[in-house]
Amino acid sequence: MAFRNGPFATFLIVCPVSFFLGIIFSLFPYDYPILWSTAPTPAAHYDYLEAHLRFLHASPPLIPRILHIVIFLGLAGLISKLYRPSESNMLFDGASLVLYMCGITVYIANIVKGLRLASAGKYGEELAASPEEKEQILNREDSLKVLSASNTILALVLVGVLVLQAGQWYAERKDAQEYESFRKGHKDGGASSSAASGAAAAAKPGRQGSVKKKSN
Repeated sequence: MAFRNGPFATFLIVCPVSFFLGIIFSLFPYDYPILWSTAPTPAAHYDYLEAHLRFLHASPPLIPRILHIVIFLGLAGLISKLYRPSESNMLFDGASLVLYMCGITVYIANIVKGLRLASAGKYGEELAASPEEKEQILNREDSLKVLSASNTILALVLVGVLVLQAGQWYAERKDAQEYESFRKGHKDGGASSSAASGAAAAAKPGRQGSVKKKSN
């Protein structure tokens, strides 16, 4: 229970997400001229991006293994927080898990596929098996644009996970503060009522003694 709701499970979520955001930010200089710049993208920039993607895809096997381990750690943190979940876990961690799985889907379906295409250097007509497929398969520039757009989508998804985790922390903190204030108020009210009852009990024998004196 302490592991599920403690800071360690949140640590397993926040650190991998921040790690992935750092990787995406390192690709932003390549993605910005393609997606966000108003000036026409020069053809040489696509060559730079393709060379960079080939370099990433040709990295040693240790690099993707570390990446996949970090992905698994984030997933393990979310699943551990959803074991016997409370209402807060179902709301925030459940939504975080959905966004995290969306990010994994984007990574597998678009980014990994785009890296393989860039590494092979074959796009569009070169991949078509029939004349009908030539119009359906994207060319080189469009494929690189899709890959850059996938990086942006993945960044937004990961930011959403961080926002949900921060919202959960804030909600739990406010609940703890309200509970503490309620407990202190209840404790102070109980102490004042017990003091009043004690004073009344102390005053009662005095009144009885005065009544006896009057009767004598």
